[in-house]
Amino acid sequence: MTDRVRAKKHLGQHFLKEPHFAQKIAQTLDGVAVNKVLEIGPGMGVLTQYLLPNPAFETWVCEIDTESVAYLEKHYPDLAPRILATDFLTINLKQLFDGESFAIIGNFPYNISSQILFQVWEHHEVVPFFAGMFQKEVAARVCAPPGSKVYGILSVLLQRLYEVEYLFTVPPGAFNPPPQVQSGVMRMRRRDDLPPLEHPKAFKMLVKQAFNQRRKTLRNALKGITFETDAHIGHLLDKRAEQLHFTDFELLTKAIKK
Repeated sequence: MTDRVRAKKHLGQHFLKEPHFAQKIAQTLDGVAVNKVLEIGPGMGVLTQYLLPNPAFETWVCEIDTESVAYLEKHYPDLAPRILATDFLTINLKQLFDGESFAIIGNFPYNISSQILFQVWEHHEVVPFFAGMFQKEVAARVCAPPGSKVYGILSVLLQRLYEVEYLFTVPPGAFNPPPQVQSGVMRMRRRDDLPPLEHPKAFKMLVKQAFNQRRKTLRNALKGITFETDAHIGHLLDKRAEQLHFTDFELLTKAIKK
């Protein structure tokens, strides 16, 4: 066992060293009604230390780095039974806690940040709340409104299922080693006021294809997809992907000819 974990570039590790930022991330959970919270990538526990004392929920962590796992087991022995020593991206979140809903939080590895968000989108039924730190560019993209230059696939997919909010920026000097970019903290609360997506796979496919050729109008970007001729979507097909709200993409999805 070790008293210090070496940051590993291939795991995208940048350890937060200023506790007040970790405390602010932990405070995003205030008022969230869940019995369990899963922290992704706890490293040496700078955020974990603010989660464990909270009696409102039970803290679990997911950590792929064996050196970090050994550190956590030594310094937080009570947490040991709730350490998932595995790759978060391989977990079926719907089965993790026997279908029970839980929140996700973390200082997320920047090299898999988009994959983490897609994983949450796929399992949103059991993740009513999600918050944490990303590369600022990623957090800003998720929270960007239609018409923004950074509005994209993740913006549409996540904003359809969650209310998203960019909270604050964290400078490189708050980490060891410091990343080459600014970091941003955001949170997402699931939209339980909207009906479930009727065709999630088709919705995701359509959004991805639209933004893969974002400079083209949708009429050209979505060639190969046949729409019902009486669906009243012509005005949408004359626009570019970045101009459409998630409700517009949902309308297009419903108009796809079966």
